[in-house]
Amino acid sequence: MKKLIGSLMLKLMGWKIVLDGDVDNLDRCILVVAPHTHNMEFILGNLAYWKLQKPLKIIIKDAHTKAWYGFVVKWLGGIGIDRSQKNNLVQFVADQFKKENFSLVITPEGTRSRVEKWRKGFYHMALEAKVPLVMAAGDFANNTMYLGYKISYEDLVSRSYEDVMEEIQNYLKKVTPKVPENWNPQIY
Repeated sequence: MKKLIGSLMLKLMGWKIVLDGDVDNLDRCILVVAPHTHNMEFILGNLAYWKLQKPLKIIIKDAHTKAWYGFVVKWLGGIGIDRSQKNNLVQFVADQFKKENFSLVITPEGTRSRVEKWRKGFYHMALEAKVPLVMAAGDFANNTMYLGYKISYEDLVSRSYEDVMEEIQNYLKKVTPKVPENWNPQIY
């Protein structure tokens, strides 16, 4: 059902998916979604994953998974986190990857507003869970969703954080965000 919905909605909206790598890159990874300047990026990313029949999860406040509509949030891939408690989110994510295979959506900017640099949690999550970083980027100038560019776990271990960030920053030069004034292309 999700495949049909994703395919139909992307077609109606005039969006196409370009795979930068093998479709299997989308399995079991930290999915780095950037630029994140508008909620539409989340919607398009979900539709793309549905079309490709890949499992997708997102960390969300547990109030949303416990509410009356929580079953919908969970069906959409929501993993509830109690933000009022001090959590070791990096270890929590690593433990989730031990239980099942999925892609975890992370927006390293942490907000849809312009930021001076990215948060580093996504990088540490990938290292702790021993999974690759995979890029997802929406180009609103061309209605194209780029998916699948992979930085392997082995590359993460053998290279510096700055080197990995430079590679990501160069990759993102090809996209135009929904709200360009909210995007800082200097990510680290």
